[in-house]
Amino acid sequence: MELDSQAHWTGSSAPGLELHFAQHGVHCSDSTLGLKASDGEGGGDTEVMQQETIPVPVPSEKTKQPKECFLIQPKERKENATKTRKRRKKKITDVLAKSEPKPGLPEDLQKLMKDYYSSRRSVIELEELNLPDSCFLKANDLTHSLSSYLKEICPKWVKLRKNHSEKKSVLMLIICSSAIRALELIRSMTAFRGDSKVIKLFAKHIKVQEQVKLLEKRVVHLGVGTPGRIKELVKQGGLNLNPLKFLVFDWNWRDQKLRRMMDIPEIRKEVFELLEMGALSLCKSESLKLGLF
Repeated sequence: MELDSQAHWTGSSAPGLELHFAQHGVHCSDSTLGLKASDGEGGGDTEVMQQETIPVPVPSEKTKQPKECFLIQPKERKENATKTRKRRKKKITDVLAKSEPKPGLPEDLQKLMKDYYSSRRSVIELEELNLPDSCFLKANDLTHSLSSYLKEICPKWVKLRKNHSEKKSVLMLIICSSAIRALELIRSMTAFRGDSKVIKLFAKHIKVQEQVKLLEKRVVHLGVGTPGRIKELVKQGGLNLNPLKFLVFDWNWRDQKLRRMMDIPEIRKEVFELLEMGALSLCKSESLKLGLF
């Protein structure tokens, strides 16, 4: 509402002017209005001089909104999403869980041997490590239990164990990755072993000297254990590998991390060291057969 530059009223009541402006939505005070009084007969007229007021700019809604907030939040979300994706990529078990299990083949063992000895042996020495196909037994096609597999590769087991009378030796060695797995294998081969004597060849809760004494006292037909302990027994003379006829690897079984025994570097190293302690030469002479269960 626009006001005239001058306003006249009668009487000496200033609040009337304030009420008049208040009714029209105009707020003013004595500091914004200049009042000039003039003396005269019958009452004096008071001239009101309005001073122009400087409008106060009202901040717009756009300036009130902080733009920085909307720029920071999406960046934090992207960084968190990227970190989550990186953590998922590091999980090897997720990749192995989606892969279909494949039965182990003799070529797999040959390749692992070449990869292991490639940086330590010459080309001629690597060729000497090649094993003939005749030393390998039929591999497990993932349809067998341990008992059914052993019956297939050794159908004359009963006759063979009856003729075995040499101490400090076994006719068959089954190599696995841990003591717990060894116990599982012993329980699962009940249908095959019959009256055969079985010995546990692992380090958990059993000392080497105790196992040496057991091998010296009685005739044992089957040995189930880990490559590290079997290697130690051979090294100390407690176990003789010459009468050995069957060397079976628990090849296809996977642990909680979906690793096979040959996927574990420590186990793989001990297996190859054990093979070098006489098993390879027995394989080449065809007196020892290798099986991949």
